[in-house]
Amino acid sequence: MGRREDLAANLAAVRERIAKACEAAGRSPGEVTLVAVTKTFPASDVRLLAELGVTDVAENRDQEAAPKAAECGDLGLTWHFVGQLQTNKARSVVSYSDVVHSVDRPRLVTALSHAAAGAGRSLRCLIQVALDEAEGRGGVRPDGVRALADAIAAAEALELGGVMAVAPLGADPAPAFDRLAEISLSLRGSYPTAKTVSAGMSGDMEQAIESGATHVRVGTALLGGRRAIVR
Repeated sequence: MGRREDLAANLAAVRERIAKACEAAGRSPGEVTLVAVTKTFPASDVRLLAELGVTDVAENRDQEAAPKAAECGDLGLTWHFVGQLQTNKARSVVSYSDVVHSVDRPRLVTALSHAAAGAGRSLRCLIQVALDEAEGRGGVRPDGVRALADAIAAAEALELGGVMAVAPLGADPAPAFDRLAEISLSLRGSYPTAKTVSAGMSGDMEQAIESGATHVRVGTALLGGRRAIVR
């Protein structure tokens, strides 16, 4: 079986999982956007996924994402940046990303705003919320979400899109996703258009969808085990 056939079969299986999870939660599959996380996989896979109907693609390392996005610039995809982001990478990330899921501090808001305004672009920003005590995973504590939302909403060339989180390691993800849903609901009280809830990956997308996720970030279930980093 060729790579296109592999990806088509994986995509069908992932879409079926999303459909079943939505049915169980009393939701429409149209409410959930599949974001294909293509880190470590080549631009040729992005092209194949686009041919198969995938419209949203994510990367988590600028060094890999920038050339890949440039190579696939003719495909009309929505590019998501989902990794932790250093302020000195803001200009590069803004050059190709439509959505940044990992905004977690005021300095990053400022850097992204300056970069987006300078590039004449509008950038959609999601607040990454830390739902556990693990170090090195990024995210703002729940009690800091409102202040960061205010900063994004006030920043030039940025749009507040909603929230994102990664489930705690080694624990039932459902309580964390429920907490993220509560944070999202509270945020929408002040910012009604900030409706995105980015949660759930290959191993826990069903729990995320049950809790109201609007975007699931799927890599392994779609593309297979991670390859060596593409240079």
